[in-house]
Amino acid sequence: MAEEGNIISTLNLDTPMMPAVNGEDTSPAIGLISQYIKDLSVENPNAPESFQWVEAAEIQVEFNIGARPLGSDLHEIEMKITATSKAPQGVIFAVELSYGALIGMRNVTDEQAHPFLFAEGPRLVFPFARRVIADAVRDAGFQSLMLEPIDFTGIYFAQLEQKAAEDAAAAEAESRAQDA
Repeated sequence: MAEEGNIISTLNLDTPMMPAVNGEDTSPAIGLISQYIKDLSVENPNAPESFQWVEAAEIQVEFNIGARPLGSDLHEIEMKITATSKAPQGVIFAVELSYGALIGMRNVTDEQAHPFLFAEGPRLVFPFARRVIADAVRDAGFQSLMLEPIDFTGIYFAQLEQKAAEDAAAAEAESRAQDA
């Protein structure tokens, strides 16, 4: 009988020894940690006259996605959205939003990280950025601007194809220049 506090174990020598696992999780993991407004600008430069303009306004929306590492397992996605409404008389409103998200990544290859940072991550946070834009336009005194959903994955892969085509054309031009 063993005394209290002692551990009795048996080892079966007929079973091959398995290497010890150190408990480290080596599975790939990606998660959204936080999202936030980095910068928000709302301009209503022609108020109150712009509220009386009856001509149809043209709305132009531009967006840009950026990402940067903040550490070995932490990245930031930054989505910049600019929405401008113009009438023949001038600018009705302009909203500029810089919306950030912190993304945690562990055991993820660059081939997996890049599409997440530039397609899937923006897809996840876009509805929240869209809401900020809608509220800002409403708070400026206009009807809320509901931006249409954006196919970030489609845009991502189209840009990859375009870059590959440009690289191939540049390589071909360089090859012809060397042959000449």
